[in-house]
Amino acid sequence: MDFRIVRRAGAWIFMSILVVTQLYPLVWLLLYSFKTSSEIVSGQFFALPKKFMWENYVDAFTSGNYLKYIGNSIWVTGITLVLTIVLSGMVSYAITRFKWRYGNIVMLVFLVGIMIPIQSTLLPLMVIFKNMSILNTHASIIIPYVAFSIPLAVFILSGFLRGIPHEIEESAMIDGASIYRIFFSIVLPITVPPIMTVTILTFISIWNEYIIAATFLSADSLKTLPFGVNSFVGQYTANYGSIGAYLVLGALPVITFYFILSDKITKGMVAGAVKG
Repeated sequence: MDFRIVRRAGAWIFMSILVVTQLYPLVWLLLYSFKTSSEIVSGQFFALPKKFMWENYVDAFTSGNYLKYIGNSIWVTGITLVLTIVLSGMVSYAITRFKWRYGNIVMLVFLVGIMIPIQSTLLPLMVIFKNMSILNTHASIIIPYVAFSIPLAVFILSGFLRGIPHEIEESAMIDGASIYRIFFSIVLPITVPPIMTVTILTFISIWNEYIIAATFLSADSLKTLPFGVNSFVGQYTANYGSIGAYLVLGALPVITFYFILSDKITKGMVAGAVKG
């Protein structure tokens, strides 16, 4: 028996199972979004819809305030991404390129930040934001989003920056470039692979976040995309088909964004691991 054929067959079987288990939830959600509430409640999870209910998507788009909520999500996520990339890039650059006494301690503080559960900060943040008079504003969710995104970003970027030769910056210093010019014109463009990784991971986590937004936002005009599901849930009834359609519409930006930049995740992780 040729063990290479057996190993290859086993690898194909394993990968096939993995693909099915990863894709099935998306296919199931798509079928779910075309069903009526009676079909869903009856437990026909694996059956095709008797009739494709395109009305669910119309209802999700209109009754779910899709445009308003997705606009808020794009605004909040965009600001969070920009602040996270710039701030974590500066911190990573300072930790890895400057020789100062507390560099390792600062790095340790950020690593500890990765382990802090977000739920443990809700009450103190509520009090702080109330005293700052920024409760029920987009700032009240952008600040914790950035704070919880920076530790992982610093971990990824610092691993990459440690492998960049110092000669590149020394040449720029000889030419009279300031530290900010070196960072924004030389260092930041070099770190594009890990920055893309940080961008995708941060985008996915922020886009679907609900706990912080539900705690600090009460005005309907400020709410983000996850709140739209509440539009289809009443006291005694729920429009499950429209909920499924809304979830599909909410997932489309994430899936599209991921597929556009998916190859950057592997490149960024590998680059950081090798250079770190």
